[in-house]
Amino acid sequence: MLAVQYVALVVIGSLMLYVLSKYGKKEFDWGGLLFWESLLTIMLIVALKPVEISLEVKRILGLGRGLDALFVVAIGISYLMIFRVYLAVDKVEREITELTRRLAMELREINEKLEEISKKR
Repeated sequence: MLAVQYVALVVIGSLMLYVLSKYGKKEFDWGGLLFWESLLTIMLIVALKPVEISLEVKRILGLGRGLDALFVVAIGISYLMIFRVYLAVDKVEREITELTRRLAMELREINEKLEEISKKR
C-alpha cells in the first residue's frame, strides 16, 4: 500500500467515528447516519483498491483512463450532494418565510386588540 492510502484510511476512519459520535449526540438522524456511513464506506473501499475499482469503473463508463473514471464519478456524486443541500436550504427558506408571515399576522392581530383595549379605557 502507498503512503497516501494509509493517510486516506486514517482520515476516512476518523470521519466515520466523527459521524458515529454525531449520531450518538442525536445531531444526526438514522437516514443521515446511513447516508454518510455508506458514502464513507465506499470511499474506504476505493482507498483500499483504487486501481482495481478505477479500471472497473473505466470499463463500465467507457473512458480512456481509470483515474478519469473516478473523477467523473466523484464529480457526479458531488453534484448530487450539492443538489441535496440546495433543496434543504430552499425548504428552510420557505419555512422561514411562512413563519415570518404567520408571526407578522399574529403581531398585527395582537396590536389591533391592544388598540381596542386602550380605546375602551
